[in-house]
Amino acid sequence: MSIRTISSRDNAQYKLLRQLATSAQARRKAGQTLLDGVHLCEAWLQHRGVPALCVVGEDALANPEVARVLADCDARGGQSIVLPDLLFAPLSQVEHGIALLFMVDTPEATASHIDVPSVLLDGLQDPGNLGSILRTAAAAGIARVFCGAGTVAAWSPKVLRAGMGAHFVLEIVEDADLSTLLAESALPVYATSSYGAEPLYGCDLRQPCAWLFGHEGKGVSAALLAQADKRLTIPQNPAIESLNVAASAAICLFEQVRQKAARAS
Repeated sequence: MSIRTISSRDNAQYKLLRQLATSAQARRKAGQTLLDGVHLCEAWLQHRGVPALCVVGEDALANPEVARVLADCDARGGQSIVLPDLLFAPLSQVEHGIALLFMVDTPEATASHIDVPSVLLDGLQDPGNLGSILRTAAAAGIARVFCGAGTVAAWSPKVLRAGMGAHFVLEIVEDADLSTLLAESALPVYATSSYGAEPLYGCDLRQPCAWLFGHEGKGVSAALLAQADKRLTIPQNPAIESLNVAASAAICLFEQVRQKAARAS
């Protein structure tokens, strides 16, 4: 196995890695991002193939999980480098993690129609919420996610960690024109709302549809809400103002899963 060692902070490849680790603008410009940790790297190998670059900290070379990933990359003709631990540390946002990173080309999705089960996201701000929704969507059999303007970058390291590999089985479209998508949708679109809405558990969700979820504080914008085919609310204790958007998405998507499973049985 041939692995290059980089020991200088002035190395051009290392400088690029530092930029990708710390700058959203650099990630957009390069069209690349970093996957941090064994789980994400293994998931990428399983679903997407060889990364642009595998990066390992020296101490992690003895880890059997890392050794398997390196061997897999090598067998597929991938490139790998080793960094001293002091150089690797600034690249990772995970405390006490295993020193393994993939540098990957950010997948580009160009879908412009809602013709498969989809999730639309209106201005989500929190990386953890977005990652959780992506993970839930993938688990519930959603094919495509449209992120509207103002939504946090889907391929940022924090969202990737929260998504736990869900990114790699979804088609994720960023900066999507949600209004046009709703106007031209081939499927009914259901939006979550706290006001003037139909209870979720009384709605027939057995047919393919799209789901529209909104900003953590403001919810779905009034303009987009008006375009939805139905407004649905989740019954809850009135003493609590609202559910977290990631929790709401999980409840809605898996109520649909439950209804489909009940019909099948």
